[in-house]
Amino acid sequence: MMKTLLCLWMKRMNSANPRRNLLLSLFAIAACVLVLAAPLRALAQKNAPRERIVEGKVVNKDGVPIGGAVVYLKNSHSNGVKTYIADEDGHFRFGELSQDTDYELWAESNAVRSKSRQISSFDNENKFYFVLKVSVAKPAVSLDAPSVSTTGLPPQP
Repeated sequence: MMKTLLCLWMKRMNSANPRRNLLLSLFAIAACVLVLAAPLRALAQKNAPRERIVEGKVVNKDGVPIGGAVVYLKNSHSNGVKTYIADEDGHFRFGELSQDTDYELWAESNAVRSKSRQISSFDNENKFYFVLKVSVAKPAVSLDAPSVSTTGLPPQP
């Protein structure tokens, strides 16, 4: 098949019309470019870096969401830290993360920190979901503190 096409091409190129030869050559080059461009474009899209997304939820030890918790994402390469304040349902999200970088993720609420979670550049995933547990201690009630009356009179014992 290829030999037949090559023979036909050579016959046409040997014709006496140089202008026609030039047009045929340009047409052949354009056809080759179009045929080769489609697989190359598909290959480039396949190998293009995709963004990574980290999302999740901050909860207490009982699994109740902690709204307002601060979630930290540390870039291990540059030591830069991004923060996100969890919404009222405890949800957080970080987008546009590099695939070539390792990250450390943790949350804090009322000065109590969750365990750190690691995201490695060797992970093949592009979407990560973490539940960060923060053991928030309930504020202790002091019985030794003076009580305050709203009437302006000293409290009755």
